[in-house]
Amino acid sequence: MLLSLSLSPLPPPPLRPPLRAPPLRAVAASAERGDADDYHGTLRALNSRGRRAPRKSLGQHYMLNSVINEQMAGVAQVGEGDVVLEIGPGTGSLTNVLIDAGASVVAVEKDPHMADLMEDRFGRTDQLLVLREDFIKCDIRSHLSSLLKSKKEMGAGLEYAKVVANIPFNISTDVIKQLLPMGDIFSDVVLLLQDETALRLADASLRTSEYRPINIFVNFYSDPEYQFKVERTNFFPYPNVDAAVIRFKLKRNSEYPTVVSIKSFFSMVSSAFNGKRKMLRKSLQHLCSSHEVEAALSNVGLPPTARPEELTMDDFVRLHNLISNV
Repeated sequence: MLLSLSLSPLPPPPLRPPLRAPPLRAVAASAERGDADDYHGTLRALNSRGRRAPRKSLGQHYMLNSVINEQMAGVAQVGEGDVVLEIGPGTGSLTNVLIDAGASVVAVEKDPHMADLMEDRFGRTDQLLVLREDFIKCDIRSHLSSLLKSKKEMGAGLEYAKVVANIPFNISTDVIKQLLPMGDIFSDVVLLLQDETALRLADASLRTSEYRPINIFVNFYSDPEYQFKVERTNFFPYPNVDAAVIRFKLKRNSEYPTVVSIKSFFSMVSSAFNGKRKMLRKSLQHLCSSHEVEAALSNVGLPPTARPEELTMDDFVRLHNLISNV
């Protein structure tokens, strides 16, 4: 008998496109775990340890459409033997797809109730490690470095891990800032974000209010690519906005733009945008005189009246290196 949450009435779950036939190994594994990651299966999972409504404070919105999960794994090209980091696995619908693809999954879950649920559901597999931690405070580099090292010692020949995650929208910027500088650990980061955020990060136009320091950060450490839109009706409960999948192809250290100091570079970018409508000769005068800023702008090929939203990442790199040498 199905159990139900004491929640306000919801519209019926969205119609799902037909799934392609999964491999026999995946069918057998899923049948053993009793998986059904649709609307009713999600309610059963949430009710399995007592009635449990999604926690708004944690940004919990559960994916109901396994096709979306399969597409996310496909974007990251997850395959046999891969190591994949998942953030906020929830009821394990994406985890299930990653494990069926042959990956070893490290799932970081802050909510102890959901961590228990994950361990109950996947207790029979050795392909899952659940870290009961807040991802923002988690030393993920240490966890993944150790796991990759042990895989190499076992002869796996694996150089990098991957990230595939449906993350809470309210921590997306923090997650991106933590993951993207880790090109020595991860090759690809595939995230489900707010559609508006994904569009802005993938292609923010100059001279618009959407162009911000985070765009410089993203392009410094990665090559971002918008993948596809995900309608809000694919989640429980419905979020207020649509989502989208974005892929960040991480750069290696040798591929980063050449700057005198990465720390001082981003400090300069932050200062430039703190007074977004100010001309750079004003907002950067704590670094050097206005005349020296103007001279540097001229060397970059920009007018003395330039504002931050007019500069590409390469412009900022050249400007930083010139100012640092004043």
